[in-house]
Amino acid sequence: MQVSRRFYIFQWVVLILIFLVVFAGSFVRMSGSGMGCPDWPKCFGQWVPPTELTELPANYREAYLLKRQKKVEKFCAFLQKIGLENTAKKIKNDPSVYIEEAFNARKTWTEYINRLAGFLAGNAMLLSFVWLLRYYRKRKWLILTALNLVLMGIEAWFGSIVVATNLVPWTITIHLFLALVIIGIQLYLLHNISAKERQGVPQNAAFKWLSWLILLITFYQMFLGTQVREAIDALVKQGFSRAEWIEQLGMPFFIHRSFSWLVLILLTYLFWKNRKDWHYSRINVAFYVLAAELFTGVALAYADMPGLVQTAHLVFATILLSVLLLMRFDAQAHKKELF
Repeated sequence: MQVSRRFYIFQWVVLILIFLVVFAGSFVRMSGSGMGCPDWPKCFGQWVPPTELTELPANYREAYLLKRQKKVEKFCAFLQKIGLENTAKKIKNDPSVYIEEAFNARKTWTEYINRLAGFLAGNAMLLSFVWLLRYYRKRKWLILTALNLVLMGIEAWFGSIVVATNLVPWTITIHLFLALVIIGIQLYLLHNISAKERQGVPQNAAFKWLSWLILLITFYQMFLGTQVREAIDALVKQGFSRAEWIEQLGMPFFIHRSFSWLVLILLTYLFWKNRKDWHYSRINVAFYVLAAELFTGVALAYADMPGLVQTAHLVFATILLSVLLLMRFDAQAHKKELF
């Protein structure tokens, strides 16, 4: 089914807005602004957050801590119902969950902008669903868009849990996982509505298995990277210097670094084969994005974790994962055409 150029471009706008959410979330994480708004969906009880401490009541920390405690109790009750009693117990007994930060206007507005990005992406998805329902009504596209709408709602709700639990590390990882699933579904939708035929899609076994392997390693690398980052945060709180990080980080860091080299070797081989035989543009894009990601990774390891580089590292990794997904979608679509 042919769609209007306007609708197709709008789907790319939706994708860009989702990437903006990832970028904003990473910036929030890097700047330590995750608790800039102690409540959700409002920020300090307001749709437009305060800019001065004088705009808040004297007991605001105690009041918002009490609200968060109630939300933590509800979340722990939910975890117990689905059989995660030990996890619920750990959250309840973790004293760091119940620390209420002092008001900081910069952090508050950083977190608020992150929420605005999520609001824009969610509403763009809703408009996309209404557009499909009104003009196209193709079942597969409607299901994909509806699924993404539901997942975006869950992502927003889970964002409130991340705030309520004061950034418990594993909740941040799940938050990232949901964002990647949403991106993957939006990419699949874009691929389905595009009438453009990709040229030079390799159909040999080497491309098939290596592209799958690189995709799976990259996906795993993103979560391993979040664990390394969380471990570094913990080391910083414990007073370890940067020189001591690598020794303390242990196996996850070495696996993360080793897998980066493995992805580089495999993708370099595909890049060489592509220049020689295939001429498939997505492989070139993936290679250059990987180069940028590895450059930021080296900067993180040897330049004292500069803030914006952390955000760039995650964004490049997300773009690389997206390109790899599109490669697999192209290969699958081309295979169907052949048969």
